[in-house]
This record gives sequence, structure tokens and C-alpha cells, in this order.
Amino acid sequence: MKCLVAEDDVTNRVLLQTFLARFGQCDIAIDGKDAVNAVRAARQERHSYDLVCMDLRMPVMDGNKAIREIRSQEASAGVFKTLKIIVTTSCSDMDSIKSALIGGCNAYLVKPIETAKLQEELQRLGLIEKAESVL
Repeated sequence: MKCLVAEDDVTNRVLLQTFLARFGQCDIAIDGKDAVNAVRAARQERHSYDLVCMDLRMPVMDGNKAIREIRSQEASAGVFKTLKIIVTTSCSDMDSIKSALIGGCNAYLVKPIETAKLQEELQRLGLIEKAESVL
């Protein structure tokens, strides 16, 4: 599995990257614009990401805008939602959740991220098998 962690907070970024690296390559982006550019570059190189963990509150471009941009790129390329996007954020209000889901995320986890819940989402989205469990 090839993953991208889009997170501006170093601690959260390291925690997610460390957990996801057990399942394959894990790259980082420090803001939404970097994430959009990384997804575009990976697709152009034919090494697309399987998963993006996206924070919502980031500098330069927020996570919701980045999700919409990524989904727009997919539509332009004739690819529809093959990339799984899990929002990993401190925003727990219904407006944030609704906006992210409408924008095209596949799952929504509120920080602090529990690795058991993240693993459940990875399994639910078909990115890992139960046998790959690390808990």
C-alpha cells in the first residue's frame, strides 16, 4: 500500500507515518497544496497512492479544498474515487464532517487518532487484510 500523510503538525504526522509504514511506503505533505501536487505527480508517474490521510486545518490549502482538488483531478483523468481518503482531524463538528464527506472523503477520524480505529477503517476500505493486523 502506498500512503500519503497530509498533516502540518509534526507529532501527528510522525505518528501516522510510523503506523502506516508497517503496510508499505508512506510519504508526507505538510499542507493541502503539497498533498494535491504529490497525488498529481504520483498519478503521472503511474505510481498512484492507495491512501491519503488528510488533516482539515492546514496552511496554504485546507484539507477540504485539497480533497475537492484531488477528486477533480481524478474526474479529469477519468478515474473516480479509487484513491481512498481518510480525514484525520481535530474538527468534530457536524459541518466539518458533512463538508468532508460531500467533498469526497471515504472516512472521517477525529484526533487523537486511535490506531485501532484507523486499522478498522483500512480494513473496511479494503486496503489491508485482517491478517495484516499490527495491534
